[in-house]
Amino acid sequence: MHPIDYAIGLVIAVVMIVGGYQLYFFVQRNHLGTPWQFNTSLDDYVPFWPWWVWIYSWLYYPVILLLVFLQPSWPAYVYTAFSFLVLLAMQCLVFYVFPVQVPERWRAYEVNGSLSRRLLAFLQRIDHLSNSIPSMHVSMATLTGIHLYNALLPGYGGLALLVYSFPVLIAASAVFTKQHYLADLVPGAVFGWAAYRFAGWLLA
Repeated sequence: MHPIDYAIGLVIAVVMIVGGYQLYFFVQRNHLGTPWQFNTSLDDYVPFWPWWVWIYSWLYYPVILLLVFLQPSWPAYVYTAFSFLVLLAMQCLVFYVFPVQVPERWRAYEVNGSLSRRLLAFLQRIDHLSNSIPSMHVSMATLTGIHLYNALLPGYGGLALLVYSFPVLIAASAVFTKQHYLADLVPGAVFGWAAYRFAGWLLA
């Protein structure tokens, strides 16, 4: 791909992210029935560490956008972009049909204590309590990790551990910021893997 191709691909990726969130927020505010809550004592043992919000928000998007610059061709870019659209459709369907929300008490903390708390509170004013399962962050990070691994494997196979540390860090940030239940993580990873496989099957 030429430099202009990467520039166009980056613009498309940003538009997809912004547009995807519009659908995400729509189903968050318009879903079937009353959202469920998981009352699991295991989640009460997970500490609240607001500084993980920097991983949850600032690491998340740059790594996803890095995929644009690792695409060897437009067909590869189209496949990668399409897999994310498949994932978005899968997630929003579940969010709409089976809404799950985290407890309100998880957001009852002193906001002015630190910059991390203020950033987290700002994100939570936009992102309401529902759309919990599967974790969108974990599923997107898992799908990104798979694509990164495939893109880097030919010349940098030794980076596999580093690549897959990305979804692990995102999963940790999702629970330490109390944005998600522990139960949201595995379905999130499964959705990321399933979207990759399904997109590959459709485009085969």
